[in-house]
Amino acid sequence: MHNEFTAIIEQDEGWFIAYCPEIPGANGQGHTIDECRKNLAEAIELILEDRREDALRGVPQDAIRETVVLQ
Repeated sequence: MHNEFTAIIEQDEGWFIAYCPEIPGANGQGHTIDECRKNLAEAIELILEDRREDALRGVPQDAIRETVVLQ
């Protein structure tokens, strides 16, 4: 599945700092923009995975569970 999120990247001395406004708490940093972007992507993946697990806790076993794909 393809997802796109906004990365806001700023430079602070020798570091690049990034955050994603759509995913509160998703931050990344690195000495290069690529490293910063990669760290931000990893943070987004971890946060979304954690939120998905939390959301599915307590779902009845007989409930229908499907995947919705946005294009």
